[in-house]
Amino acid sequence: MRLVSFSSPAALAPRAGLRVRGGLLDIAAASAMVGTPLPASMRELLATGEAGLGVLRALLSLAESDVARFAAHTLAEGQFRYHPPIPDADKFICVGKNYRAHLEELKRTDLIKEMPQEVTGFVKLNSCLAGHLEPVVRPADVPRLDYEPELVFVIGKRALGVKRDDNPLQYVAGVTLLNDLTDRDMQKREVASGSRFWTAKNAPGFGPLGPEIVTLDEIADPYDLWVTCAVNGEERMRVNTRDQIWRIGDILQHFSRHMPILPGDMFSTGAPGGVAVGKPDAEALFLKPGDVVDCAIEGVMSLRNPIIAPGE
Repeated sequence: MRLVSFSSPAALAPRAGLRVRGGLLDIAAASAMVGTPLPASMRELLATGEAGLGVLRALLSLAESDVARFAAHTLAEGQFRYHPPIPDADKFICVGKNYRAHLEELKRTDLIKEMPQEVTGFVKLNSCLAGHLEPVVRPADVPRLDYEPELVFVIGKRALGVKRDDNPLQYVAGVTLLNDLTDRDMQKREVASGSRFWTAKNAPGFGPLGPEIVTLDEIADPYDLWVTCAVNGEERMRVNTRDQIWRIGDILQHFSRHMPILPGDMFSTGAPGGVAVGKPDAEALFLKPGDVVDCAIEGVMSLRNPIIAPGE
């Protein structure tokens, strides 16, 4: 299944939607119509667990077998606005330094001081997130804005004290995609100072996310996915997720030691190799107003955002 957080003129707050034949189904409205009400928010929907997802699968089957019955609760593309799939996560943790090829780039550009010995991460703030197709403002004092497409695991089941021999995918509802936009000048200053907050990655709009959550039953192997990025139609990177050092089991074991991981929490799994800063012609590749960035998990989903100047 493919789950989208959306708004429309009739419902301005983000709501959970389900892609169906013919468009996007308003889950709360449609489920209430058939007598099996589900929550309107994506985070609350995921908190219903397998029981809720079972109801959702049945709703999908009904909606696709009787399109006319659900027409009043179905929106066509262009009738709704995309929001980050989970705009209000309790925790959105980005794992850093997690692709071998990217580590080599960071070493060459003095953006890491030492190789990681265990999982590392930082918090991505909800206030920096942007939806699919949403313009991202590049501030005038950020001349070296870089792209970082990243596979994101969306949690569907509470996890605490996960062990190495647990099946980590039992905690995962699905995957989505982050473009972890980065101010490389600020990042270099933060690395030099030892800061762990990462202002470089948390400015407004520096977290395009989406366009949807694809449930895990549609992903044959999360460690055989091609992550790509193109700018103005020119492919800049194409890397397979098998290059990751720390996998979701390592990530959950590390972060759930004493901290409960909740449905709707997200883990971004790091930037692949191929970002602008690691290339000899980096200055020509950094993002500028007028660029259109397309990040994708090949064959699964694609996330597009135009870059604009302040005031546009």
